[in-house]
Amino acid sequence: MEYRFSPQPGCGGCLTLPILLFLAVMLFPGLLKVLASLPLILVGLFFAFTYYIQRRVSAYEASQTEIHRRFVVLLIRILVKIAEADGHFTKAELRAILNFFQYNLNYSQDQMYWVKQVIREARDTTTSLDRLLQEFRESFNYEARLILLELIYQLVHTKQPPDSNELRMARDIARVLEIDPYDLRTIEAKYMYGSYHRQGGGFGGYSGESASGGYSQGRNGETDLEARYYAVLGLEKGAGMEEIKKAYRKLCLQYHPDKVGHLGEEFKRVAEEKMKEINVAYNYFEKKFR
Repeated sequence: MEYRFSPQPGCGGCLTLPILLFLAVMLFPGLLKVLASLPLILVGLFFAFTYYIQRRVSAYEASQTEIHRRFVVLLIRILVKIAEADGHFTKAELRAILNFFQYNLNYSQDQMYWVKQVIREARDTTTSLDRLLQEFRESFNYEARLILLELIYQLVHTKQPPDSNELRMARDIARVLEIDPYDLRTIEAKYMYGSYHRQGGGFGGYSGESASGGYSQGRNGETDLEARYYAVLGLEKGAGMEEIKKAYRKLCLQYHPDKVGHLGEEFKRVAEEKMKEINVAYNYFEKKFR
């Protein structure tokens, strides 16, 4: 680590501000009263700003449907419980959750004010993760549970490499939510094989194992690309076109944006992105087996 020495200002620098302040008070006697009331002014501004933010949060919350509010609140509580699983909730974990909503879900300033409030409330709740997941499973359909799991994997993979304990927890969550292993594989696939770099034409990043024992990340160009596309469709490498068509039809039904449109536009976009991945994989095999 490199240490730098910064020279301290001399006495002249220390005396400049008091002298200027003294001259200002002598020239403008009323300034002293203003300075004396400054703490009260600052406190008043703080409470006014807090009230303003609370009004914005309340207005946004009132504009949302009950099912959207419940989905997001449960999502945040589950994410906070995942972060607290090791007994700590660090500033880095808080920032990861906030960044997730701001950048992955494109939340506005008002939405972020609301998210911060829900996070504070989530940290105070004593409800266990298992109980939250049970409530989620009982409240939402299978397609919504798939979206929840997709979001959990997105957050877990904001760390590179992802934490192995959080990966195991994500798989445990999938079981509690009663997610089919086939569907879990399709969710894990894109993270396991990394993001496709259009400029470089290859994959990079995470090396791991899929829910069913899957493939390891490599750098063999088209071989890795094909392995990923099989995994995106929930299939083992080597499956034929009939199996691919069957898997594609199933995934199109599960991830159709209309199935989760009632949860809110941001979650509809998550489904749309998933459908893009599924379509890219299917189009690849259509060309290959043509």
